[in-house]
Amino acid sequence: MEAVYDWARVLYQDTGINLTFIYDSYDRDRLIDGFLMTVWLSLICLVLSVAIGIAGAWAQGARSAIVRRGVAAYIEFFRNTPPLVQLYFFYFALGSIMPTTTNRFGLEEPLLDNFAWAVISLSFFAGAFNVEIFRSGIEAVPESTKEAAEALGYTRLQTYIEIVLPLAFRVCLPALNNNLVNLVKTTTLAYAIAVPEMLYQANQIWSDSVNVPEMMTFLLIAYVFLVGVLVWGMHRWERSMRLPGFGS
Repeated sequence: MEAVYDWARVLYQDTGINLTFIYDSYDRDRLIDGFLMTVWLSLICLVLSVAIGIAGAWAQGARSAIVRRGVAAYIEFFRNTPPLVQLYFFYFALGSIMPTTTNRFGLEEPLLDNFAWAVISLSFFAGAFNVEIFRSGIEAVPESTKEAAEALGYTRLQTYIEIVLPLAFRVCLPALNNNLVNLVKTTTLAYAIAVPEMLYQANQIWSDSVNVPEMMTFLLIAYVFLVGVLVWGMHRWERSMRLPGFGS
């Protein structure tokens, strides 16, 4: 690796291209921490948003009108407001009225930190779209299939989990793929509340070293890589779940 570090130093001396995140260990560690934080934030939000989508799609067919209207209000709220505004609302509005806790030094600190608020906000935002995506998949399942399950003694919940949801997944995977890709890109908004993800750490580096073009190029390549891995995994999952004559 020393040869790579030396190459980056020579490149800077000869051309002015300043890749500090290669030859400077402090910047390199900061950027690695930011990359791992982005991956961790993305994974948590992906799982929670899919869980919200599954639960919300099931609740949309509930017998209670209050539950159905509650889900509809949730979708409208998160779909019709900017995700950055939602993030600020959670962090600054709800965060200010949440109870505090005492740390080991006897100082008061928020019950939820900025990372937790980013997870909550981004998961609910993507989850609202996932509800509609799963609903479209559920509507594609033939009524005769549901009636056959009910005739065999399945409850509504059993029919949803064991029959409808596996079939609906196959139909809605392409749309779900698009929404999850958007979610990974939207994690950059966590920068606004100082979550130390990749964009935040890159900003710290270019503020210190004044190498904005180099850092922006790195960010572009890093997100192309992250999204490419996700798309590759989703396409493999989609192919493995394909049933002849059903879905895509």
